[in-house]
Amino acid sequence: MATFRDLLSQTKSQITEIEPAEAEALRAQPTTVFLDVREPDEFEQGAIPNAVYIPRGHLEAQVESRIPDRNSKVVVFCAGGVRSAFAAKTLGELGYTDVLSMNGGFNAWKDQGRDWSAPRTLSAEQRNRYQRHLLLPEVGEEGQLKLLDAKVLLLGAGGLGSPSALYLAAAGVGTIGIIDMDVVDESNLQRQIIHNIERVGMRKVESAAKTLQLLNPEVNVITHDMRLDASNVVELLSQYDLVVDGADNFPSRYLLNDASLKTGTPVVHGSIFRFEGQVTVFLPHDGPCYRCFLPEPPPPELAPSCAEAGVLGVLPGIVGSIQAIEAIKLLLGLGDSLSGRLMAYDSLEQSFMTYKIRRDPKCPACSIEPQEIVIAEYDQYCTPHAPHFASR
Repeated sequence: MATFRDLLSQTKSQITEIEPAEAEALRAQPTTVFLDVREPDEFEQGAIPNAVYIPRGHLEAQVESRIPDRNSKVVVFCAGGVRSAFAAKTLGELGYTDVLSMNGGFNAWKDQGRDWSAPRTLSAEQRNRYQRHLLLPEVGEEGQLKLLDAKVLLLGAGGLGSPSALYLAAAGVGTIGIIDMDVVDESNLQRQIIHNIERVGMRKVESAAKTLQLLNPEVNVITHDMRLDASNVVELLSQYDLVVDGADNFPSRYLLNDASLKTGTPVVHGSIFRFEGQVTVFLPHDGPCYRCFLPEPPPPELAPSCAEAGVLGVLPGIVGSIQAIEAIKLLLGLGDSLSGRLMAYDSLEQSFMTYKIRRDPKCPACSIEPQEIVIAEYDQYCTPHAPHFASR
């Protein structure tokens, strides 16, 4: 019967080992990936900067999503070189073609005075709160830290802003800004689930902030109790990584579009009407913008507000939740965003349809340089005979 020493010896005979000095020389090559397979308590004490971290027990389940290119040069290390040897053998069996195990591991690396640092990690409380995220290889601790560092602005604390805000706060988005200048009305409660009957008459931003802080106290909620206008939109967007657009009027959408192009801020757009909703993503100068999608607003009689036409109360919950998903995908760089695509939802048919949106090469907004865009108010243009909008 083979002993552990026999098994280790056999494993090392089947892999390639290198010394820390050789590993450091390879680290300068852009195609080299350092892979840390130690346990969490070891990792928290110090790590090689920019190394991919996967505990040995999760290696087989997570490595394919964390290191998708099997032809990458992978330098795997543990504390002393034993676990990394077994990990290197496993990687070879998984089809990785150029795997090296660092002899002596992180301990030798550190003792020889090579570059290392104490990594930023989640607290025990955060690990417990976000453990379902941590189980997703595509998110993990690195992704959760990105969410905690992220700053998202919600345009409106109404039907769409309510579910978006709740799910972004629950997901751990560290800073959530909310701009709204309205007060809570009893008629809002049919769909605006971030408010409640006790808050009727309260400023919407204050009500929303109370709800989010009760849901996740570590989220920093910034309230902007004001009207979005040409004098403040650029400064506001400059403070955030992206905007979730829950606006209910065309002037705000055009204003937001121009400012997002000027500041380079992505916009997750949503809209609802009666039983139908739409979601898309506008990535500044990397796909169509709102003006490519809708060069000018339709006549008011063809686009009545929810107050005039009504809306099914559950509908904004679905559309706003999709907006939250798109926002998280953008923050983490996951999947394919809805940029260049419009997702249309019909609640009566329970159907989703996706339509392509093409960028207009002659668009008056996204076809010019950001510095040339002039931010202006558009209230006067939202009339039955609106002219084409100019960006200056």
